Amino acid sequence: MRKVNGQADHVVVVGAGLGGLSAALRLAGAGRRVTVLEREALPGGRAGRLELAGFRFDTGPTVLTMPELIADALACVGEDLSDWLELCRIEPAYRARFADGSSLDVIADVDAMAEQIRDVIGTRDADGYRRFAAFARRLYDLERADFIDRNLDGPLDLVRPSLARLIALGGFRRLAPKVNSFFADERLRRIFTFQAMYAGRSPYDALAIYAVIAYMDCVAGVWFPTGGMHALPAALAAAATKHGVEIRYDTAVDRVEMTGSRAVAVHTADGERIAADAVVLNPDLASAWELLPHGRPRRLDRLGYSPSCALLLAGSSLRTGDMAHHTIHFGAAWRATFDELIRQKVPPSDPSLLVSVPTVSDPTLAPPGKSSWYVLAPTPNLDGATDWGRFGPGYRDQIVNRLESLGYRGFADAIEAESWTTPTDWAQRGMARGTPFSIAHSFGQTGPFRPSNLAFDNVVFVGTGTQPGVGVPMVLLSGRLAAERIVGPVR
Repeated sequence: MRKVNGQADHVVVVGAGLGGLSAALRLAGAGRRVTVLEREALPGGRAGRLELAGFRFDTGPTVLTMPELIADALACVGEDLSDWLELCRIEPAYRARFADGSSLDVIADVDAMAEQIRDVIGTRDADGYRRFAAFARRLYDLERADFIDRNLDGPLDLVRPSLARLIALGGFRRLAPKVNSFFADERLRRIFTFQAMYAGRSPYDALAIYAVIAYMDCVAGVWFPTGGMHALPAALAAAATKHGVEIRYDTAVDRVEMTGSRAVAVHTADGERIAADAVVLNPDLASAWELLPHGRPRRLDRLGYSPSCALLLAGSSLRTGDMAHHTIHFGAAWRATFDELIRQKVPPSDPSLLVSVPTVSDPTLAPPGKSSWYVLAPTPNLDGATDWGRFGPGYRDQIVNRLESLGYRGFADAIEAESWTTPTDWAQRGMARGTPFSIAHSFGQTGPFRPSNLAFDNVVFVGTGTQPGVGVPMVLLSGRLAAERIVGPVR
């Protein structure tokens, strides 16, 4: 593994996102002096917080899996997860509702899930689910140590015994055909392949190795922190501060000063120069490169990016009844939806929607008797021709009308506070191509083929755009990989 050259006693981390905080904790635990510079008034990056009229909203990820990775980051400074976060397991992990009016609860217990499938669909698919769960767990076990949780400097780093096992298992087949081999029922096929969207791919194009995402949430389970997802970066930041990390908020970075191939200082927007032995960059990868003297390499502009999304955050007086925390409303269309999003780059004509109502698990996120809603609709990124300035307001109304038709009667009239985010807004927040899901996980943009996290002699990237990739678990791991570029194994 390549490492940062030379002395690295003082590390400046630009950005207090989950990746930057994960790296900061590990660096502090290794005895390095760490300064974190964050342009916002709060930590979190994409995992931000918005407060409107007494409602509190998470502005980024809503699904938390693999909490042991949080525990691992805190353990680097001798802290216990239970002292910093209260996590509740969400059951069901998701409620899946379909265009024909049927629904299935995704239960992160293999026996219970298999019994539900047996009751609702039949024995054949229940047995298929057990085989799929074993397959996904085996995939995760093979990928985790050798391909996900490891710095990869080139394709030869893939040549390990586990690679042959992955191939034999079918990990390099396409995801949809592989999952379809376990299930005859179309609903189950959708439940266990929709996660390809997290990787920026259609299930018909994504590799089967991305069934590990379905393993993480549908088999290993989904969690939620008391106080909302933003409680996670708040806890990491507080623990880091306790152990000597200096976090400076409301401090935008203007540029990284280089001497030859070595970073020597970070300059803030208000003109301060902060000397550094090594620099960790947590902004979106394209934005991070813009802080360096020669700007981003041309190859970044040739990369394929994931689709984006439109996000409605709504504070509501609507009663939630027996709603699940996360509900996925699958449209009647499926393969055509991915074609519209990825090939045609137009808003889907029959989109599937993710509806999260965090007040189901934590009522304190809204005033008494009220509820907070997070409604996500997949959209193309800004490579498409949609004029979101003109199209966006009408699309918001379409989504609200769609919610009413899905059974949320009175949703429009019950809204008391709201925020509407489109791909243009994501771009204004520094996310390339207007997508919070970053660079897509095609084969040529996965593992050692994904942009490296080490540049020049002592500049390290962290976050969704580099290795290992997108999602809260991957970003937390990216912090460990970034730290290991500087101090060696932090395990």
